[in-house]
Amino acid sequence: MKKALLRFIPDKLNRGLKRWGAVSSMVILFTGSILAQNSKTLAGTVTSPEGESLVGVSVSTKGGGSGATTDVNGRYTLTATSEDVLVFSYIGYNTAEVAVGGQSVIDVVLTESAQLLNDVVVVGYGSQKKSDLTGAVSVVDVEDAKKTVTYDVAKMLQGQVPGLTVQSSGEPGGFVNIKIRGITSFNNNNPLFVIDGLIVNDPYDFAPGDIESIQVLKDASASAIYGVRGANGVVIITTKKGQAGKLKVNYKTQMGIQQIPKTLSLANAREYQQITSQAELNAGLSIVPGNDPNSPLFISDVNTDWQDAAFRNGNIKNHSLNFSGGTNDVSYSMNVDYFDNTSYIDVPQAYERLSTNANLVGKKGRFSYGSKLAYTNSYKESFNEYFVGTTSFLQLLQAIPTMPVYDENRLGGFGGADNLTQRAITLNVIGFNNLIDNENRRNRFAGNIWGEVELLKGLKYKLRASADRLDWATRRFNPPSDLGWYYITTNDEAALDATRGNQTRTIVDNLLSYDNKFGKHSVGALFGYIQEINKHSNLITRGVGYLPGEISQIEYANAQSAREYNSTITGISYLSRLNYGYDDRYLLTVNFRQDKSSLFSPENNTGNYYSVAGAWKLHNESWLNLPGFINTLKLRGGYGLLGNNTIGVYDYVATVNPFAFYPFGDVYGTGITAIDIKDPNVKWEDTETANVAVEFGMLDNKLEFSAEYYQKKSTDLLADVPLPFSTGAFPATITTNAATVQNKGFEFAALYRNNFNGISYSIGANLGTLKNEVLSIGADNIPISGVGSRTEVGRSIGEIYVFEIEGIFQNADEIANHALQPNAAPGDLKFKDLNNDGLITDDDRSFQGVTIPKYSFGFNLSAEYKGFDLSCFLQGVAGNMVINNTYAQLMLGDYVNHHTDMLNYWTEDNRDTDVPRPVIGDPNGNNRLSNRFVEKGNYLRIQALELGYTLPLRTNLIRSARVSVSGQNLYTFTKYRGFDPDFISDGLFSRGFDSGSFPNPRGILFGLSIGF
Repeated sequence: MKKALLRFIPDKLNRGLKRWGAVSSMVILFTGSILAQNSKTLAGTVTSPEGESLVGVSVSTKGGGSGATTDVNGRYTLTATSEDVLVFSYIGYNTAEVAVGGQSVIDVVLTESAQLLNDVVVVGYGSQKKSDLTGAVSVVDVEDAKKTVTYDVAKMLQGQVPGLTVQSSGEPGGFVNIKIRGITSFNNNNPLFVIDGLIVNDPYDFAPGDIESIQVLKDASASAIYGVRGANGVVIITTKKGQAGKLKVNYKTQMGIQQIPKTLSLANAREYQQITSQAELNAGLSIVPGNDPNSPLFISDVNTDWQDAAFRNGNIKNHSLNFSGGTNDVSYSMNVDYFDNTSYIDVPQAYERLSTNANLVGKKGRFSYGSKLAYTNSYKESFNEYFVGTTSFLQLLQAIPTMPVYDENRLGGFGGADNLTQRAITLNVIGFNNLIDNENRRNRFAGNIWGEVELLKGLKYKLRASADRLDWATRRFNPPSDLGWYYITTNDEAALDATRGNQTRTIVDNLLSYDNKFGKHSVGALFGYIQEINKHSNLITRGVGYLPGEISQIEYANAQSAREYNSTITGISYLSRLNYGYDDRYLLTVNFRQDKSSLFSPENNTGNYYSVAGAWKLHNESWLNLPGFINTLKLRGGYGLLGNNTIGVYDYVATVNPFAFYPFGDVYGTGITAIDIKDPNVKWEDTETANVAVEFGMLDNKLEFSAEYYQKKSTDLLADVPLPFSTGAFPATITTNAATVQNKGFEFAALYRNNFNGISYSIGANLGTLKNEVLSIGADNIPISGVGSRTEVGRSIGEIYVFEIEGIFQNADEIANHALQPNAAPGDLKFKDLNNDGLITDDDRSFQGVTIPKYSFGFNLSAEYKGFDLSCFLQGVAGNMVINNTYAQLMLGDYVNHHTDMLNYWTEDNRDTDVPRPVIGDPNGNNRLSNRFVEKGNYLRIQALELGYTLPLRTNLIRSARVSVSGQNLYTFTKYRGFDPDFISDGLFSRGFDSGSFPNPRGILFGLSIGF
C-alpha cells in the first residue's frame, strides 16, 4: 500500500508537471505573441550589387507607415514589429520587401531596374507593359497632376502631357476645355474619357482625388479600338482598387483661400467724368449733368471702385475619405469626396459637390468579377448674363464709378445709373447676381458590373454592363428689381425659367481575349461586340409675371408655358485587336473597329476604322553594341483611321411646316414650307493619323527621353455652310461634310531621377508643337468668318483677321490725303489701305496671327529629404495671338468706365500718343477690331508649389501622417495686358477672343493626410 502510494505520488506529480509544462508553454507562446507585436528598433545597411552604399533609400513598413531614409553610409534605423514587412524603394532600383520576423538587423542589396518601362499601363479594353507599347500613350504622373487642386480631372492634366492643351476659368464649377493634338472637328474636339471601363463624355462629376492612374491615348494605334470619338484622343482613368489585407482608412483634407491674381487700372469717378465729358464734347453733345461740375446734379459724393467692392477671398476645401481592404477572393475600395468652392467675387456664386466611388474586385478559380458604383450630387449657383455672350466679369469692369453699390431707394436695394444724370447703360453686377437666383443641380449615377471566365489557358470571355444616368434641374428666377436705367425688371417682365432633364447611357460589352506565349513568340488577341443606347429627355417650363416678394414658382406666374424634348441614339460596334511580339525585340499591333450609329441615315450609318503600329527594341539586338550610357532604345511608328460622329439628332432629315398658307387670288391655300434644309448624305468625319517616335533609357535608366512626330488629317468635317435666303430655311445654313483640316507637330518628354547625399529628386519636362492648317472648305473654298477671325484654306482655323493701325490723324490735310475714312476727324485712328483702292473697307483686314498655341510645355520638379518634400510645377503656351476684347471694351471712350490708358487720349495739346480721341458714337470706328487690341498669348505659370513633411509618427492606430502647404497659380510670366492669358476660347471659328473670361484664381492651401 505504501509502495503503491509512493508510486502514485510521483506519477501524479509527473502528470501535474506535464500539465504545468503544457500550460506554461501556452503562456510562453501567448506572451511571445504579445511581445512580438510590440515595437522594436531595427537597423541595417542598404547597398548596390557592387557594394556601394546607397544614400536616401526610402525604408518604410508596408501599408504606408512613415519610415526612414538611409544616411551617407547607407545605414538606417526604424521602429517596427515582428509582423511588419519592410519596403525598400530607391529611384533606379527594384523595390525590395523583407519580413521582419525575429530579425533586429536587416541588410539589403537593391538591384537596378528599368523603372517605369516594366510597369503595366491600361490601354483600350486591356493592359500592356509600358515597354511593349506601340502606340502614342502618355502615362501621367498622378501625384504630380494632383498638385493642382481642382474639381475637374481635365484641369489636372494641364501641362502634364505633350500635345495636350487645356483652357479653364476661375468660375467655381466652370467648364474646362481640353484638346489632344489640335483641332480635328468644327464641332466637338474634347477627347473621350473612360473611367474604370465606363465611357463618359466628360469627367466633370468624378472626384480627382480617387484616381490611381491616367493614360492619354493620342494616335490611331492606341485610340482606334474606341472608334467613335477616337479621333479626338482618349483619356483612360483608373480609380483606386482595394488590396487583400486589413481595413485601411485614409483621410485627406485641403483647405485654403483664393484671390484674383491681379486687378486692372480703371478710372476713378473724377477720371471717368473727365473722359466721358470730353467724349460728349467731341461728339457735339452737352455734358451730362451728373458729370458737369457746374450742374446742381453733379455727382461728387460717389466714387465706387468696383474691383475693390467685388473682389474678396474665395474659399476652397476638399475632404476625401477612403476605405480599402479585403481578402484573396475579394477586395474593396470606397471613397467619399466633398468639394466646396466659393467665388472670389462677393456674390452667391459657388460650387459644391459630394462624390462617392466604390470598387469591388474578386477572383475565384477561373472566374474574375468586379463592379464599380459612383454617385455624385452637385450644386452650382451660376453667374448671370444679361445678354447671351456677355459676362458678369466684363460688365463689372465697365460699371461706372459714379454708381453706388447699394441704394435703399431702389427696388432690390442695389444701386443703378440714371438716364437723366448719367446717361450710362451700366450694370450693377453685384446687385444683378445677388438678386437673380440661378441654380443648377446635378445627380449622376454611373456604374458597371463585369465578370470574366478563363475558358482555356489564355482564353477569356468578359461580359460588362455599364450605365450612366444624369439628372439635372436648372432654375433661374429674375424678380422685379430696379438696377437703374435700362436694367429695370418690371412685374410683367419678372420671369422664372425651370428645366428638368435626364440622360441615360447604357453599354453592354462582350469581349473575348487570348494571350499566350510560344517560345519566343507572344500573341494577344481581342474580339468584341458593343451595344449602346443613349436616351435624352428635357422638360422646359417658363413663368412670366410676378409681384415683388411673391413666391417664385411656376404656378404663381401670370402666364405659364412649357415644352418637351426627347431623343434616342443607338449604336453597335464590332472591335478586334491583334498584338504580336517576337523575342522581346519586334512588336506589332493591329486594330479594327466598325461602328454603326442612328445619327446618320441607314445608307451612311457605318464607319470602319483601323490602325497598324509596330515597335523595335534595338537594345535587345545582340549585334547592336549601344554606348554604355544607353540602357534601352526603342523605335515605334503607326498609321490609322479614326472617326467622329458629332452631329445633331436627325440632322440628315429636313423639317417642314405642314400648316403654311399661300395667297392665291382672294383666298389662302394650304401648303407645306421648309423650315430647315438637311443634307441626307451627311456622314462620319474621318481622321487619318501617322506618327513615328524614338524612346531612350539612359544613365542606368535614371534618364528617360522620348521624341515623336505626328500628323493628323481630318476629312469630311461637318460644318454649317451658308444657303441662299430664297430657300426659306432658318437658319440659312446646311450641315454637311465640307472641310479638311491637318494638324502636325513634334512632342518631346524627358524625366531624370537621382539621389544625392540623401536627397531624392526628379526633373521632368515636356514640349509639344502644333501646326494647324485648313486644306479645304466645301466645294468653293469660301472662307468662314468669325468674330475678329477668319478660317481660310492654307491657314489655321480661326486665325485673327482684323484692321491694321498706322497712326492718328493730326490734322485735316492728313485725312484728305489718306484713303477715304468719311467720318474721320483729327485725333481719330488711321487704318491701312491694304488693297490700295482708296477706301477703308472690310477688304483691308489682314491676318495677325494664329490663335492656336504653337507650343505647349510643362515642367515638374520635386525633391525629398528626411521626411521633407518640395515640388514645383510650371506650365505654359507660346506662339499664339489673342484679341484682348476686355481691354478693347475699356477703351471705348463712351459712357461706360475706362481703362486709365484712356487718360492719354489725343488732344491738340497731346499729339504724342497712340490713344485716339474719345467720342460718343465712335463715327470713325476707332474701336473696330484691329491690331491695336491684338496681343501675344504667351505665358509661363507657376501652377503649383508645395512643401510637405511626413511626420515621424507611427502608432497602433496611425500608419502615416503628412502636412503640407501649397500655392496654386502663384505667378504668371506674361506681357498680356488682360487678367489671364489662359481663358476659355473655343468658338472654333471665333478663337482667341478674350471677352471677360473669369481669371484663374491664386490660392494658398493647407493640407493634412492621415493613414489609419
